[in-house]
Amino acid sequence: MVYVLDINGQPLMPTTRHGKVRRLLNSHLAKVVKRCPFTIQLLYQSTKEIQPVSLGVDAGSKHIGMAATTEKKVVYQEELSPRNDVVKLLSARRTLRRTRRNRKTRYRKPRFNNRVHSKHKGWLAPSVEVKIQEHITAIKRICQILPISDIHVETAEFDLQRLKAMEEGRPLPVGTDYQLGEQYDFYNTRQYVLHRDEYTCQCCGTHDNNVKLHVHHIESRQTGGDAPNNLIILCEHCHKALHEGKLELPKGKKRGKSYRDATFMGVMRKTLLERLKKEIDVPVEGTYGYITKYWRERAGLEKSHINDAICISKHPYARPLETYYLTKAVRHHNRQIHKTKFSKGGIRKRNQAPYLVKGFRLFDKVLYQGKSYFIFGRRITGYFDIRTLDGTKVNKGSTSYKKLRIQDTAEAYLTEVRAIPHMNEFTCVLA
Repeated sequence: MVYVLDINGQPLMPTTRHGKVRRLLNSHLAKVVKRCPFTIQLLYQSTKEIQPVSLGVDAGSKHIGMAATTEKKVVYQEELSPRNDVVKLLSARRTLRRTRRNRKTRYRKPRFNNRVHSKHKGWLAPSVEVKIQEHITAIKRICQILPISDIHVETAEFDLQRLKAMEEGRPLPVGTDYQLGEQYDFYNTRQYVLHRDEYTCQCCGTHDNNVKLHVHHIESRQTGGDAPNNLIILCEHCHKALHEGKLELPKGKKRGKSYRDATFMGVMRKTLLERLKKEIDVPVEGTYGYITKYWRERAGLEKSHINDAICISKHPYARPLETYYLTKAVRHHNRQIHKTKFSKGGIRKRNQAPYLVKGFRLFDKVLYQGKSYFIFGRRITGYFDIRTLDGTKVNKGSTSYKKLRIQDTAEAYLTEVRAIPHMNEFTCVLA
């Protein structure tokens, strides 16, 4: 599928007539705008004959499915993996900030209005904000190459208390049970965890009033947070021995199921729809998961992010493509290192390869033995770690620059074409 823009940069209907595209390029009547997805721009005036194209978006925290369809066929399908490293980066920034403040002895009283919640109404956590922005950016990128007439977004809504009750085997909440959660009547989480573990060390079984009890994070606070299923009661001696590596937690003492992704979707669903309606000049509608499931089962499609997006676009019987675009969002610029200064006006030495090595950069798309890969690591000697987007290494992560040829320079979104493992059986009549 080749995507076409007119002389003014406005999207036209895509084409599969590769021969005509080749002749237009050879005769200089068109130019290549983008390689993946392959997009050309006409250099002459043309009639703008377009069809209604619906865009379905299967919103998610880890994977975003998108499909643009007409009544008869799918013209674009993509699976995007948004960034999930923001929490880790913020934790590193917090550590640097705390160490910096500990080096300064002067105390300054906090200002009355220097908190982000008070300055910016509607503020969201950066880990949620980046996912909303990537949804909007991905939709805008598709609108630049296709004449989208309407957008349909499925934002899942999860009942967290019901999910927790099902996992723990408790009765399902009904009515006022939603107001009486597991931490009801406890003034903080620590008190609830102490009561839950019966004021007993979960390692040695100490139940002595003279022994100080600590609340231990099973997984790090950065990964697991302060949720009760990530906390456990240990005595002072066991807690110290555990952190020194002299002791291990008993078997079975593991963190419970994480509901971070469900929480993400619950927070971002309303904001995502509101921002899309403001920033995109195309009608935007929301839909629900049970409607998507109904049409997917009726059309006989397998469960996947792309198939869900096809059903969300209101054209579940559109003929799917044989390939799809796999996209991964990466951190394009790393400014965190430059902020770590050992003295005023100085920059800490970085034990890493230069920005450019033999003309190649990190995340450049390169051609090796007729196939496309991405640079995920580089050495100053000119050897590179090239991989596919799913992380598969080539030559055990060591390939000379002499065998590589650059295709595209590094971008914030890495895209490669993937073949669908097995095509869905197309049904032309309604079930």
